[in-house]
Amino acid sequence: MNNTSKYKLTIIVPVFNEQDNMERLEQKLVAYVPKAVVSACVLFVNDGSKDNSLQLIKQVCKRNKDFYYISSNANRGLSTAMKAGIDTAESEYVGYIDSDLQTDPEDFNLLLEYAPDYQLVSGIRAKRKDSAFKRLQSKIANGFRRSMTGDTATDTGCPLKVMWTDYAKRIPFYNGMHRFLPALMSLENGKFKELPVRHYPRIAGVSKYHLWNRLAGPFMDCFAYRWMKKRYIRYHVDESNFNA
Repeated sequence: MNNTSKYKLTIIVPVFNEQDNMERLEQKLVAYVPKAVVSACVLFVNDGSKDNSLQLIKQVCKRNKDFYYISSNANRGLSTAMKAGIDTAESEYVGYIDSDLQTDPEDFNLLLEYAPDYQLVSGIRAKRKDSAFKRLQSKIANGFRRSMTGDTATDTGCPLKVMWTDYAKRIPFYNGMHRFLPALMSLENGKFKELPVRHYPRIAGVSKYHLWNRLAGPFMDCFAYRWMKKRYIRYHVDESNFNA
């Protein structure tokens, strides 16, 4: 039995070489789960970590009854880890937070307030604590993405989101898709809302992002999205005799 079906929200936490963050991550998530406005569980997705992250994840899950994990021996990237978590979850909603804890799990409650009416609710990093150069990269990438996709999202890189699970399972996934969730959700006629959330500097571990995957990768992905949007298949069955 997949125990995530017993909860309203499954919080997906992709992990890649984050052993230095695991103790603090456990503390924050353990503190949040009882405060969640809906029943919530945590699903760690180990994305081929080469450090001690998987062993620490297993220990965390053994200590906490609402914590689960899946693991891959190969590192496939954030989008693949998110898809693996979404495909595993059987709760009504899925949430997403990065294991670097630059956002606060307690802010899930802000997003969940609007989840009944919006298929995707995402944070906007208020008073962002990244370097000026990092913020500039994101500003350029977000501006180009909006011009190419037509979505109105201002901060698709914010690592705090809540989605309807059935919609999340339907949207097309590819490497880099985590930056295009509002645009991809629109392909399924899903509604999108952004809300300001808290943001903190990374205090442990090493960022997995650099100039190439912040700018060059999303630049090429925009063209892939435009190609896919023109060819995206939509249909609805209005009548059948299966229940006759």
